[in-house]
Amino acid sequence: MAPPQGTPVTKTDERPASGAWSTAPYPVIESGANGALTGLNPAASRLLPAARPGSTMAEAVPAWLARADRELRDPTARMSTDPRGETAPPTSGWIGGRSYEAHPGHGENGDVVWWLVDDTDRRLAEEALATERERTAFLAEASNVLLASLNTDRCVSATARLASQYLAEAAVVVSPAKGDNLPLAHAVGGQEPVRGLVAADPCEVPGLDEALQGFPPVPSRWIDPASLPAWVIPEGYTGTITSVVVAPLPGQGVPAGALVLLRSGGQFTEDEQTVARLFAARAGAALSAAHLYAEQSAITRTLMQDLLPPRLHRVHGVEFAGGYRPAAARERVGGDFYDVHPAGAEEDGSALVVLGDVCGKGLDAAVLTGKIRNTLQALIPMADDHQKVLRLLNDALLNSHHTRFATMVLASVRRTDHQVRLRLTAAGHPVPLVVRADGRVEEIRTHGTLVGALPDIESRTAETVLRPGETCLLYTDGFTEARGGPLGDEMFGEARLKRALSECADMPGEAVVERIQMLAAQWVRGGGHDDMAVVAITAPRTTHLSAVDGHTRGRYTA
Repeated sequence: MAPPQGTPVTKTDERPASGAWSTAPYPVIESGANGALTGLNPAASRLLPAARPGSTMAEAVPAWLARADRELRDPTARMSTDPRGETAPPTSGWIGGRSYEAHPGHGENGDVVWWLVDDTDRRLAEEALATERERTAFLAEASNVLLASLNTDRCVSATARLASQYLAEAAVVVSPAKGDNLPLAHAVGGQEPVRGLVAADPCEVPGLDEALQGFPPVPSRWIDPASLPAWVIPEGYTGTITSVVVAPLPGQGVPAGALVLLRSGGQFTEDEQTVARLFAARAGAALSAAHLYAEQSAITRTLMQDLLPPRLHRVHGVEFAGGYRPAAARERVGGDFYDVHPAGAEEDGSALVVLGDVCGKGLDAAVLTGKIRNTLQALIPMADDHQKVLRLLNDALLNSHHTRFATMVLASVRRTDHQVRLRLTAAGHPVPLVVRADGRVEEIRTHGTLVGALPDIESRTAETVLRPGETCLLYTDGFTEARGGPLGDEMFGEARLKRALSECADMPGEAVVERIQMLAAQWVRGGGHDDMAVVAITAPRTTHLSAVDGHTRGRYTA
């Protein structure tokens, strides 16, 4: 260093100062081998008024600098010199409310010269930057944790736990009121929150009622901690509360709740309150998303009830079994559907079975599926006239905004003594198959045009009889067109389906459906396929003498 010349310092031996540091603008002090202060320049005199040549370093300078000087003279220390003449890395500490970095250098006669550089502004800037990085990291972590789950309860618990771990000693998440009760989640020191409902008035906490309505938060200095009601303070929290922050949890148009932070032994600074509001904004967004997801899930479940295939059972003494597998595992509904409608009184023993396939797959196809099923439900009184049912359904689809068409097969089922009579009508659909008691598989020759494609629809009805143990299989082309097998691109095909069905002779309807579905699943082995739907109509070996509800088991074997 080559500092400018100035006024020399006073030396203990009253020799004139020869060091260039004597007139440096920075505070500079010199210590001798015995640990005594041997000199200082005017800037150092102003900084250290008690420093006098001849006094010990421990008396003249702050402890951190005296310790560094002592360690520097330790015989075991290995002093290395860099091009600037420094003998050791700099040390730093505070003097009179300012931060200084002390750089050691060589003086005369083995003395050590300490250059003191004011680095307060740099240190404060570094500390502010470090604090901001910590806050940014916390907010990023909080966002990841809060958005990791769309479960409302988990989101509330995560909000309380994170707030009590990073922002305050204790935190309370207050959710919107349920009647006269307030849902609360208390957390202390990052522990797992305690949930509960309290019959309380939010107006008892200053700013809480406003926060629950989405208004801006009131300053913490306006809240008297001594006025807090007992239900706000978490059980087991022993600190004396000295500062309170109440922040709204903003949602998507509707507030998601409020966050209450509690601290003992100090006040929340403005910066801390700002961070709390930023965290609350993220928590509110996550809670709002969780609430919205829960609401949409509830609506979806309700609407889905009319789109999902029903669970089939015995009706009027006839066994019905069904199975459905959507094209995509992530979807629950699609374009294939089936229904069984009792079409007469119990003593008539009749029912209408409908199995269909809407062009396309996924939710769009499922919407049209729902419309078709509802229309067919209204047409049940004329179920015996298949041509009329298909014609009215065709007109309904042509007059709608949907551009999709459908294939389907209708089966009127009537039990007579120990037999089941079937009338079957296919409209652009694969023909039904019947497996006889001896394993023979027959095609029921019925055919017709697509539904919802042309102004006029044509169809042909066929009849057959099922004896005890025989089954009629209705299916969609998702089975026959499923690609897989050893090479991965071969269709399952009608011939393979008939062979599989021939092995199901004299089996219950549910077993037939399970067997066909299992073979198809093994064939595709996780590969792509269309929607698959299948219905088995079986004349059971066990029949009813008298029926109560259509589910009671028979009392004798045919």
